[in-house]
Amino acid sequence: MIGPRSRGSQLYLLHLLAVLVGLVLVVAGPWRVGIILIGVAFVVGAVARSFVPISHTGMLRVRGKAFDVFWMTTLGVALVVLAIVIPGQSG
Repeated sequence: MIGPRSRGSQLYLLHLLAVLVGLVLVVAGPWRVGIILIGVAFVVGAVARSFVPISHTGMLRVRGKAFDVFWMTTLGVALVVLAIVIPGQSG
């Protein structure tokens, strides 16, 4: 099996894997950890998108660089903040 050739495509697949693991954690029980993992994956994806050269972005490139970085950072930070701020259930 041949994997993705561009660095961006490899990073994109790692991002998808992290989101999948986060979703499994959400379903399995420790939802805060899962949501934080998904948020961190988006922030790391934004950082990767800003540093990977345009010739290697592959599937990591969706729209323009500024849009991608802004949107992934906003979504990632929002998820992490919400996971921390939402109060836990007692009992």
